Amino acid sequence: MRSTILAEAFHNLRPVAPFGMSADPPPAQEPSLLEVGRLVAPQGLHGEVRVLPLSDFPERFTSPGERWLRSRQGAIRPVHLLAGRPLPGKELYVLRLAGVDSRTAAEALVGHLLLASAADRPALEPGEFHLLDLEGLQVRLLADGSLIGRVRDLIHGGNDLLEVELEDGNRRVLIPFVEAIVPEVRLEEGWIGLTPPPGLLDL
Repeated sequence: MRSTILAEAFHNLRPVAPFGMSADPPPAQEPSLLEVGRLVAPQGLHGEVRVLPLSDFPERFTSPGERWLRSRQGAIRPVHLLAGRPLPGKELYVLRLAGVDSRTAAEALVGHLLLASAADRPALEPGEFHLLDLEGLQVRLLADGSLIGRVRDLIHGGNDLLEVELEDGNRRVLIPFVEAIVPEVRLEEGWIGLTPPPGLLDL
């Protein structure tokens, strides 16, 4: 079985323009950002905050360094992550952010999105793929090389499912991302190859 695709912000995987509301590409000196978590509640009395992860990379929440916060109104500001840890028994992390030193300050951040630089991507293990690398790839049938569509999204579950928009533009199908069905991934060449079982592309 192929390794899990590692992704971030499944509901919005495209880089965010960090300093303004424009949809235009950001200037070269401004980093493209990814949504990696949502601040959901204060933790204790001293400014720590709970974060719901939107990333498969624990390093986004445990490795100190530069991050950004995006308010509900869309304003983005830099913040320094001092420390982070998983919350036992829950799919949450607890973060300590520079300048946030009271429960009141932490409460004011509830609903903000935690962002990280798209360029600062954690290393992948052999056989792992980042969804950002798969989005937009051509999807071909290995039997004859014919182009059938493009990867548009991921459904994350027990098995990862690639959402593929077919070339006719009228339909999308879900392709299990397992080696028996997707034996070829050619990132540098811009395509993946399928050997689908009968009927899969008709679903």
